[in-house]
Amino acid sequence: MSKLTLDRKSFIRSLALAGAATALPTASLLAAPEITNTAKRSLRVAHITDIHVQPGKVPEYGMATALNEVNGLKDRADFIIAGGDMIMDSMSTSKDKVKEMWKTFHGIVKGDNSLSIHHTIGNHDCYNIGRSAASYADAKKWAIEEFQIPKQYYSFDKGKWRFIILDSIHPKAIPGYIGKLDDEQLDWLKKTLADTPADMYVCVISHIPLLAVCTTFDGGRVKFDQWRIGGGNLHEDAKVLKDLFYQSKKVKACLSGHIHLIDELDYLGTKYYCNGAVCGAWWGGNNQEFPPAFAVMNFYDDGTSSRDLHFYKWQS
Repeated sequence: MSKLTLDRKSFIRSLALAGAATALPTASLLAAPEITNTAKRSLRVAHITDIHVQPGKVPEYGMATALNEVNGLKDRADFIIAGGDMIMDSMSTSKDKVKEMWKTFHGIVKGDNSLSIHHTIGNHDCYNIGRSAASYADAKKWAIEEFQIPKQYYSFDKGKWRFIILDSIHPKAIPGYIGKLDDEQLDWLKKTLADTPADMYVCVISHIPLLAVCTTFDGGRVKFDQWRIGGGNLHEDAKVLKDLFYQSKKVKACLSGHIHLIDELDYLGTKYYCNGAVCGAWWGGNNQEFPPAFAVMNFYDDGTSSRDLHFYKWQS
C-alpha cells in the first residue's frame, strides 16, 4: 500500500471519528427524535445504499469517508447491508468503464472497511439493461460475481432476526426495469417466511422500495387528476407483498434505497425505511432536502427497530 493511500486512510479515519462525536447541522433538522426502547438490542446494522462510485476525487473520497465513519462508530455496527447501486452506472455504459467502476469500488472497500457486507443488487449494478432486456441473465450473473453473493436473492440469520435480501430489478417490455419479484422468487419468499421459526423476526431488504412516501416526490406526478408513481420507483407487486407480510406477521422491518430521499412509515405492523443515498444527488450535494447519508439500524429482541441517520462530511 502506498504512503498516499495510508495518509488518505488515516486522514479520513480521523474525520470519521470526529464526525461521530459532532453531528452536522443538517442532521438535527432531518433526523427523527430519539426514541428510547426498553427492549434488549439484538443487532446494530449499517445500511449503506446508492454509493454510485466511479473513478474521481469526489466519489472516491465520499465513499471512503462514509465507510470510515461506519467502521469508526463508537456504538459499533455488527455488519453492513449494502442496498444496491454501488457503482455509478452500468446500465448503459461501456464494459471497460464499468470494469473501472468495479475496480474503484473494490479498492475502496479493501482499503477502508473491515466489516462484513451483505449485498443487494441495484439497477445500476446490472450491465447493459438500459439497452437490452435480453441482457438481464448475464447482468445478474456479473453482479453476483462482483458482490460474491450466493444468488440474486438470499437470506441469512443473525440472532433473533432473519434478513431476507430480494432482487427488485426485472425487465419491462422495452429496455429498462421495474420493481417486482418474479414467480420463482415470490414462491421462495413465501417458503422462507413460512419456514422462519415462530420466535424469530424478519427484516426484508430491497433496492426499490416496497412502500415509501418519498416516491411521491421522486418520479411521482399528477396526470388526469391522479397521482402516478412508476413501477421503476415502487414495487409493482407492493399489494401482494403487503398482504403476504400481514398474513405472516413475521416481517417487522423493510429497508430500501433507490430514491435518494429519506422516509419512515409504519403500515400494518411493518416499518418501512427508505434510507437515502451515500452519494446524495450523485455526488452533487443534496438531493432535494437530503444530503449524502447512511443509516444505522437497531434491531431489538421484541421485533421492534429504530434508525440512526448519519449525514457525513463527504467533501474533502
